[in-house]
Amino acid sequence: MTARHRNPSPASRRPARPTAGADAQTEPGGEDRVQPDQRPATLDECRRCALWHDATQPVPGRGPRRAAILLVGEQPGDQEDKAGEPFVGPAGGLLDRALVEADVRRDDVFVTNAVKHFKWFPRGKRRMHKTPAQREVMACHYWLEKELASVRPRVAVALGATALRALMQRADVRLTANLGQPMQAGDLTVVPTYHPSFILRAPDEASRQMAYAALVQALRLAGRIAEKTSAP
Repeated sequence: MTARHRNPSPASRRPARPTAGADAQTEPGGEDRVQPDQRPATLDECRRCALWHDATQPVPGRGPRRAAILLVGEQPGDQEDKAGEPFVGPAGGLLDRALVEADVRRDDVFVTNAVKHFKWFPRGKRRMHKTPAQREVMACHYWLEKELASVRPRVAVALGATALRALMQRADVRLTANLGQPMQAGDLTVVPTYHPSFILRAPDEASRQMAYAALVQALRLAGRIAEKTSAP
């Protein structure tokens, strides 16, 4: 599951169409419907929702086979969609810096997204991020569950509201009300914080510094929880 598919078949690596994106969810033929009964063996085969249709490729999580800390974002961005790797764009660079400040090695964490395909809408020649619908988040939880079962993290950092809802399996949970406060999802401790992209989009320097400090604090807390719950 966690291995990257480096040579997807042409059918599964459909080029993103310039007129698609948001419109792909309402194309004739019912492509907006999720298929919760589908149980694909690989991400390349996944048709549990329609987002595969206009993504370049799926983007699986990356990291050690066993990692004490799992970082969960919302979805791949434009650069991640093209590279097939999570958090390789500007948000990934900011996340790397925050991990260093939090004294957490990125090589020791598993990094993934709640949704594995890039959802976008066209703006001129650019592909702009579009927030996944809750039905798409729920459809993709099939893959997040597999990653959780395989990696067995002690703590998960929810980077943003979409990731928090995916990990908690609750549509009503709010990021701002739980920011930085450990929550329990079964045996897993979840630490909610801001997504790096949110920090990059903050309207002023003071807001960016505040949100970035919250991200570093959450990562540092996750590191302490992982150490505390590690086997003797």
